[in-house]
Parts: sequence; C-alpha cells; structure tokens
Amino acid sequence: MDKRINYYVSRNNICTWVSAVILTISVVLRLVNAGMYSGAAEVWGLVVLPVFATVLYLFQMLMLGDEHFYSTSVPAFLICLYIAIKIGMGSYHLAIKFIIWVACIGVAYIYIHTVCGKSGKWLILLILIAFIGLYVYLNKSAFFDHVWNTTLAVSPDLLTVTGAVFALLAMDVYLDGKYHPSWGDRSDGRRVRTLSPMTTVTSYIMPTRTGASNSITDRLEITELEKYIIKKRKEGYKSFGITHIFIAAYVRAVAKYPAINRFCSGQRVYSRGDDIQFCMVVKSSMTVAADDSMVKLHLKPTDTVFDVYEKLSEEVRRIKTTEIGSSDFDKVEKLFAITPRPVLALVMVLLRFLDYFGWLPKALLEISPFHASFFLTSMASLGIEPIVHHLYDFGNMPVFCSIGTKYKVNEPDPNPLMGVHCRHYINYTFNTDERICDGFLYASVFKYIKKLLAHPEILEKEPDEVVQDIP
Repeated sequence: MDKRINYYVSRNNICTWVSAVILTISVVLRLVNAGMYSGAAEVWGLVVLPVFATVLYLFQMLMLGDEHFYSTSVPAFLICLYIAIKIGMGSYHLAIKFIIWVACIGVAYIYIHTVCGKSGKWLILLILIAFIGLYVYLNKSAFFDHVWNTTLAVSPDLLTVTGAVFALLAMDVYLDGKYHPSWGDRSDGRRVRTLSPMTTVTSYIMPTRTGASNSITDRLEITELEKYIIKKRKEGYKSFGITHIFIAAYVRAVAKYPAINRFCSGQRVYSRGDDIQFCMVVKSSMTVAADDSMVKLHLKPTDTVFDVYEKLSEEVRRIKTTEIGSSDFDKVEKLFAITPRPVLALVMVLLRFLDYFGWLPKALLEISPFHASFFLTSMASLGIEPIVHHLYDFGNMPVFCSIGTKYKVNEPDPNPLMGVHCRHYINYTFNTDERICDGFLYASVFKYIKKLLAHPEILEKEPDEVVQDIP
C-alpha cells in the first residue's frame, strides 16, 4: 500500500544489545560527570537533557523497536538539541555555532527521514561514522595522551553516537508486504498521506466536527425486509432485527468504500483500515429510570450479517448480565462525575491536547464511545422519528446514524387494477463529517447501503472483494 521502507529492530539482533550496553555506559558516565557543572542551566542542558534522551532512546529501541522504532526520532532530536545547546554554551565563533546548529537540524531531519522509512539507512550511518571520526580527531589529546579527566568528559557524547550507529545497524526491513505504523500514525489509525490539497486544507478551514457536519434524511420501504427478519427469527436468530441489518450494511459499505472508515483528528485524516468500530447505547430496561451502558464492537469488512448478530448479541448479553455501572466506561464516567469542576475542566483540556497529537493511551481509546467509526441509535423502540444527531467535537467519530419507528402508508399500485397497498416504511438519518471524503463518495455509499437494505440476503455472504484505502 505504502512505498515506504518498513524498518524494525529485533531484540534477537546482537547489534541491538551492543547498542544498549554502549548507551547505558554513556548514561552512567554523564551522571558521574554531573559534578563538573555548577549552574542550573548547565545541569539541565548538559546532563538532564542528554540522560533523559538516551534513556528514552534505549527504552524505545528495546521495547518498541519491533513495530515502532520510528519513535526513536524524538530522543534523537533531543540529542541533536543537546549538542546545539552545548555548542551554544561554548566559546566558539558565532559563525561556527551557526554552522553546527544547521548541521544538527540536518542530522535530526535525516535520522527522522530514515527511521520513518523514506530512505535507506546508509546515509545517516555514514554521517554518524564521520561525526565519530571528527569527534575523536578534535579530542585526540584526551583519547591518546591519557588525559583521563578530559576523556571522561568527552566520552559520553562519543558513546551516545556510537550506540545510535549500532542501533541503525540492527535495523532490518519487513518483508511481509503489510503496512506497519510510521511517524504521523496514531494507535487507532493510519495517516492518509496522499489526499488532495483541497482535502488537506479543509480541516483547517473547518477545524471542528460540528462545523464540518452534513446530514441526510431518507426513508426505506421495509415490507419485504420484515418478512426476511421473521424468517431469520424462525431459523433461531432470536432478537434479529433491522439494527443488525443496518450495521451489516454499513460494514459492507466500508468493504467497498473504505474512505468512510476514516476520521479527522488534529487537522489530519486517518484511516482505521480493517478495524470498524461501532458504538450504540443499550438500556438495562425500557424505563425512564433505567441506566444506560455503552456497546463498542470491533467489526471487520468481511463480517456477514450473522457475524454482526453474534457479536452484538454477545456484547448486549454481557452488559445485561453484568452489574450496572461496573463496566470500564461506567467507572470512568462516575470518576469524572465526582471530579470538581475546575479539575475536570483541566482534565478535558489535557485529554483534548493528547488526542490532538494522537497521544491518548490505547486503554482510554478502547472504552471511549467518542472514538469510533460510526454510532447508531434506534428510535424505533421509543416510538419516535429519527433525530439528526450532532457529531461530537471531542473524539474522532465521523458518522452518526439514527433509525426511526415503523409507519404505514397506503399507496396505489402502478397497475390501477391492483388497487391500494399498505406498505411499511422507516425513516433514517445520517450525520457525517465531510472532511474525511467528498460528497460524491458519500452519495455512492448511501445508495449502496439502500441497495443492501433492500436485498439483505447479500449480507449473508462475505464480500467478493475488500477494497483497501489509499496510502
């Protein structure tokens, strides 16, 4: 799908552990040398910053290297920042400082460019090896004249760069042909990088999901659909209903039009790929005082209507047999409810900030009903028409669907001799985020969903083809 090189670092590679040992020694030496610095600015800039960056690099290499080695870009950038600060504190000529600062920025960029798979690793390796040679030459008296105090002072920088060289030597390329996360992706989505300029700019023109929402209302003739539902219930699918068919139709639409499984977050568009996250509210009983609980399912484009039925029934069964308020979502909701207003307001600011950059913990994303592919609510059980539900600015859910109650319409048959027929209809609404795809695609999706709802037997089999979204 993507032409990038997918790099990873394995803990089974000897170079990985050589790098880890060298980086650990560099951290120890920096701490030993900490007494050389007296001012707070020197301690923070020349000890704390490089130690933090090196430890972070070490952690990411060993713990995340098999899938997220590109995340070492952050500590590598911090190391370059440390070098720039160190040069800035030195007594070099301003022109020399400027050249080194530009070089640091260039090295950081090339490193990020490399580990994100945009180029091969040999250029950055040559640059780092050249830096090691130059560094040893400039400090040859410390290394070759046995000036031990000076050697201890300059060794950590040399060891840090040497550790990075061995880490790059440990880099290998995925050959499985699959997409692997890269810089700019989120834990819940892959960044779509080949969008048109208009689509890219749109998220800045309409920064909120509410401001970018469009709605459509339509109706569906369900006379034959009801017969299909009755038939499936007789086959043993108890509680089988229109909700299952609607969900299955949307899932099948994702298989054909994967762009509707995108979302916009932080002014960028992401794709959830094959993970279709569905949400709906379930009441413990049909009373005003009954508690609500949230259903969140992970569906696949290959799921049939029977798969949807089984997954949804299992989740509803679990909720109704679980003590009310004991789900993870309910616990977080209660915790927020008892939090003082100023604290809760600050918490929400923090959550929005983390969500903007895709840094929310995966555990929170999993229980959040605001981070999903689409939300469905059925007004049929309440006996009212479907509402046009707003989209939430918090989170990233781009589609909200509402189904109304059934009603009857007496309509004349096209053949005058056949008289008048009583037909059953339901109304439904979709509210969508227009930033994830264009109106033509949405129109195609809605026409396709309507076709599937008119012929639900299509949903009993897996799709012949699952289309992949653009890179």
